[in-house]
Amino acid sequence: MQSLSDRKSVYLFLWTLILGGFFLLYSLQPVQAQTTTGVVENRKAALQAQLDQIEAEIEQQRVLLVSKQQERSSLERDVSILNAKIKTAQLSIKARDISIQQLGDDIGAKQTAINGLNEKLRREKLSLAQLLRKTADMDAHPAVTIMLGGGSLSQVFDDIAAFNDVQRALHESFNEIEGTKVITKAQQEVLEDRRNEEVQLRQLQVLEEKKIEQEQAEKKRILTISKGVESLYQQLIASKEKSAAQIRAELFTLTGSVAIPFEKALQYATDAGKAVGIRPAFILGIIAEESNLGQNVGTGTWTVDMHPTRDRPVFQQITAELGLNPNQMPVSKKPWYGWGGAMGPAQFIPSTWVLYKDRIAKATGHNPPNPWNPEDAFAAAAILLEDNGAGAQTRAAERLAALRYFAGWNNATKRAYAFYGDEVMELADKYEQQINVLLATR
Repeated sequence: MQSLSDRKSVYLFLWTLILGGFFLLYSLQPVQAQTTTGVVENRKAALQAQLDQIEAEIEQQRVLLVSKQQERSSLERDVSILNAKIKTAQLSIKARDISIQQLGDDIGAKQTAINGLNEKLRREKLSLAQLLRKTADMDAHPAVTIMLGGGSLSQVFDDIAAFNDVQRALHESFNEIEGTKVITKAQQEVLEDRRNEEVQLRQLQVLEEKKIEQEQAEKKRILTISKGVESLYQQLIASKEKSAAQIRAELFTLTGSVAIPFEKALQYATDAGKAVGIRPAFILGIIAEESNLGQNVGTGTWTVDMHPTRDRPVFQQITAELGLNPNQMPVSKKPWYGWGGAMGPAQFIPSTWVLYKDRIAKATGHNPPNPWNPEDAFAAAAILLEDNGAGAQTRAAERLAALRYFAGWNNATKRAYAFYGDEVMELADKYEQQINVLLATR
């Protein structure tokens, strides 16, 4: 029979080999890790430098745009505005491309780290299993047998204590690795979400560029008609100015509902705005921008495009209360980056609509309120905008409230979403001018 002292020496030798193997393996890893980290950091720095340069150029274009918008309308001024908008959109798309590359690199690095942790975890589990088998071997030999073999009671306890320490250390290592793995996986999921966000913004920027292409066509048209002569351009502007009658009769496009006369839309916006202290022109700007985006997203199906647990049951409840067939009600189509299902002109998702349902009903007297009803939709938008801080009625507060409406509070101050706030304020300015024309005729 092998003596306890001999077996203990064998166990300690095996454990030394295991520790030595781990030490050798991980002592080599930092060299490779440092090399990889250096390459990644250099790439990140290069991409960030490009992004900083582009954002500086975007800011220059925005400063120019604000400056020109304060000038009296002229051919030179209006062409400069169009050029600044076009350039800004192009730079914004370029910036999104770089951000997507940055996030892709980060996601790849996180995945590599997770793979390394998984391999380390596998080896740790294997080593632990081997030591547990050795411990089971010891348990199979009663203490009395060991002592009869020449060992002492103190040696038995020393042997057991040594193996308990080994097992405890490996368990702690296992828990540490598992915790790190969970954290790294969570970080990867955050990065994936951000990448989806960037892809979404890139697509929205492409949609914005399509709008800019229309402005390029408009620029070409006015230059062709005016032949670069200011007097001819002023005649063109005069011919485009609408009368009060034309403004009242002009249709206001809505998502998920039939278009209504501008005069009716203004009445809804005025009533909704008066109740919460929001400018009617600003509410019109929000509804118009949401309708523009909604047209690009297209019409979806609630059973396919809506979040299955968060929104579908609520959608069924909303339509049942209104006596509507859910299969016939238009909702926004699910984009590739997330869930759709936004309803009506204000583009509320069902789970958000129910949070505001009582306040909307109180504002319009419609109980239950209908997200596809323009009056209810205008009231819903106004209430949400008030919650977002638009009640201050400053330009900065309104723009920020618009960005919160679109991107949420966490993303509202990110430069990537700036185009939405800019477009809403541009639309609000247009509607303010039209409202002034109508007021002047009363």
